[in-house]
Amino acid sequence: MLQALWESTGLYVISWREALMIVVAFILMYLGIRRKYEPLLLVPIAFGVFLANFPKSGIMDPGGLLHILYQGIELGIYPPLVFLGVGAMTDFGPLIANPRSLLLGAAAQLGIFATFAIASTFNSPWLSFSLEEAAAIGIIAGADGPTAIFLTAILAPHLLAPIAIAAYSYMALVPIIQPPVMKLLTTKTERRIKMTQLRKVSRLEKILFPIVVTLFSGLLVPNSLPLVGTLMLGNLLRECGVTQRLSYTAQNELMNIVTIFVGLTVGATANGEAFLSISTLTILVLGAASFALATAGGVLFGKLMCVLSKGKINPLIGAAGVSAVPMSARVVQVVGQEEDRSNFLLMHAMGPNVAGVISSAIAAGVLLSLLG
Repeated sequence: MLQALWESTGLYVISWREALMIVVAFILMYLGIRRKYEPLLLVPIAFGVFLANFPKSGIMDPGGLLHILYQGIELGIYPPLVFLGVGAMTDFGPLIANPRSLLLGAAAQLGIFATFAIASTFNSPWLSFSLEEAAAIGIIAGADGPTAIFLTAILAPHLLAPIAIAAYSYMALVPIIQPPVMKLLTTKTERRIKMTQLRKVSRLEKILFPIVVTLFSGLLVPNSLPLVGTLMLGNLLRECGVTQRLSYTAQNELMNIVTIFVGLTVGATANGEAFLSISTLTILVLGAASFALATAGGVLFGKLMCVLSKGKINPLIGAAGVSAVPMSARVVQVVGQEEDRSNFLLMHAMGPNVAGVISSAIAAGVLLSLLG
């Protein structure tokens, strides 16, 4: 009986891979709780990794709790709901006030397509990626977890765990990854450029914006509509002035519930037997490189706009073109103030930042149209 009891425990069958993933879960918890790196995302993900690596628990087996919740990922339900909440929380005023910011958001998506091209060239007996897998890896550069989940769940669901964890982890590490790239590509003089105050945006403009964006994205890139459409619906609920209760629910209760489900289920896909492989490590490296490329693309286009505007645009705001809202915009503010404490770039950076959310969703729609 004692032998049977011992053999029924997880200690009897736990593998070194599962033990290592439990250690990884502890590290992620430390980063989220102690270092406060995106704790609302990282803590649920870390606990999902923790739960998934207990042998014999059956928690991710068909009929298990997390397997049931995972259907929201597999069926593409959670990412649009997250976008609904993001839209309700986002003020697109800085983008409307300076429409050129949309170009900076689009330029930052260079990282997506450059990484897609790089990953698709891997073709060896021990490591290769199909076009669908390369596209899923490339979307990490958008620094948008829901978009990465949405595209990967359709094109390469077997890579969901490493891609989602990479996307969310690099979002959390924005203050570490972006500043070296920004400083490398700009001069002190450029970083000190002060920009004029943005104009005031009318309520009518804010109401029309989500309608117009939905119209154009729906006609030009229909596959982007599940993300762009819900993002714009959330923003319309915020700005129209007659749906405050719905906007509040989308920003708070709905967003919080979906964040918990997404974090837990994404983390729970990181089982040691499937997660620890050469391809996973390669994805993590490519993800970091893609994020740096996206930052570089935005900054370089910002330098071009600086030249064309005769020094009126600070190139640093191009780094906010990735859709890590509002972390990237805050990093731009910090880097700018390191050179001049009286320079306030936050609101100018918010334009490219929210443009990056739209651009990454459209980029995902383009890839889905080509490969889905």
